[in-house]
Amino acid sequence: MGKPTGFLEFTRELPGKRSPGERVKNYKEFVERLDETKLNQQAARCMNCGVPFCHNGCPLGNIIPEFNDAVYRKSWAEAYEILSATNNFPEFTGRICPAPCESACVLGINQPPVTIEEIEKHIIEIAFDKGFVLPKRPNLRTGKKIAVIGSGPSGLAAAAQLNYAGHMVTIFERDDAPGGLLRYGIPDFKLEKWVIDRRVKLMEEEGVIFKCNANVGVDVSINNLLREYNAIVLAGGSTIPRDLSVEGRELKGVHFAMEFLKQQNKRVSNKPFSEEPILATGKHVVVIGGGDTGSDCVGTSNRQGAASITQFELMPKPPEQRTPNMPWPQYPMLLKTTTSHEEGANRQWAVATKKFIGNENGELVKLLIVDLEWKIGADGRAVGFEEIKGSEREIPCNLAFLAMGFLHAQQEGLVKQLEVELDERGNIRASEKNYQTNIQKVFTAGDMRRGQSLVVWAISEGRECARKVDEYLMGATILESKDQSYLVNI
Repeated sequence: MGKPTGFLEFTRELPGKRSPGERVKNYKEFVERLDETKLNQQAARCMNCGVPFCHNGCPLGNIIPEFNDAVYRKSWAEAYEILSATNNFPEFTGRICPAPCESACVLGINQPPVTIEEIEKHIIEIAFDKGFVLPKRPNLRTGKKIAVIGSGPSGLAAAAQLNYAGHMVTIFERDDAPGGLLRYGIPDFKLEKWVIDRRVKLMEEEGVIFKCNANVGVDVSINNLLREYNAIVLAGGSTIPRDLSVEGRELKGVHFAMEFLKQQNKRVSNKPFSEEPILATGKHVVVIGGGDTGSDCVGTSNRQGAASITQFELMPKPPEQRTPNMPWPQYPMLLKTTTSHEEGANRQWAVATKKFIGNENGELVKLLIVDLEWKIGADGRAVGFEEIKGSEREIPCNLAFLAMGFLHAQQEGLVKQLEVELDERGNIRASEKNYQTNIQKVFTAGDMRRGQSLVVWAISEGRECARKVDEYLMGATILESKDQSYLVNI
């Protein structure tokens, strides 16, 4: 380990950020880099544990103590080599991952955990700065052709790995640029799109082919792909949003969150869109849903100059610290205050929306809401609720965003044409052991298989799916699984 007493000498320290008043003036990323001294100190806090639970906390199995030690020694090429062995896109996870590895950090038992996510981001950005990130072209090609449908993190990861194995990979993306949710979902102030473009350019140099504006099942025939390609990977994500079926849902001003976020991302990129503009400027905005998508609506509404922003969560307010029902190293469901919340929002918990109220022109002007009383089970989890009598009230609202999560993958078009089996939740059925659907040459990964999840899980799924595709085509695979990642430096 780098410094045996590092965790005793230094406390957790995150990079500085531009003030909320400054950063809401544009859509640029606002988190600064740590200087060399601070970065060295943060890496020194890693204890090189005999049993590093951070490995298990990370869905990718990142080799965290080893890359922390390399950072402490300022061995940047080594740090990049260790990190890239398990994570294809640390520039994405270093910006937008909720860092389950940090929740599992042993130091977190009685101190703030190691800043693993920030160290990861610094490794990859320094590696790009120093020219360590170069195209990795396979020495031999297998002659096998693979179609990856969807260019979100799972599709990109599957394509990258299969290309490294020597196969010819083509990615089909229905939007006008690759990235999926990274491109048209995550706001630019969290992930500027040049970060995606930089990685896509690298993958193209490695031999991956991107075909955009290619909607498989609509303007690209799935039957043609089945004939032309040796294997197909379905990585289209979980795109059907959860709706709120209450009176007034049809009013003008009620939108799914992704309609709003995608439109603004296109606006920032100076790209046209055909839909009627959705703008929060001067409006009373209510975000229904307390997760990351809801938080992104808050940050975007602040930048557009909303008159007020209120965010509702159906569930009760989470605790700020671990409870006996959330022991280390489990991932704790704690109160999360995002950078968007820092910029301003009225957050309320245990609130249900009963009715959207409009004017004579069919425009949303108010919400009817009610407070809830939750029943807590023996395990500390909320198990049911009742409306609190007399708590019904109306609040002004001109724009409501439904940010309550996603149900499953889109089934119209590609999925129905393929006639792949679905599970009870509407996702494509494929086991975690082989990622193979009921159609032998068709595989699936990411949110399309497991349901709505994290970017880091999508990358993990794409990598593991690629191994199974390689095994199917070649009889064995040269691609490592995350369970073998500890061997990288042995």
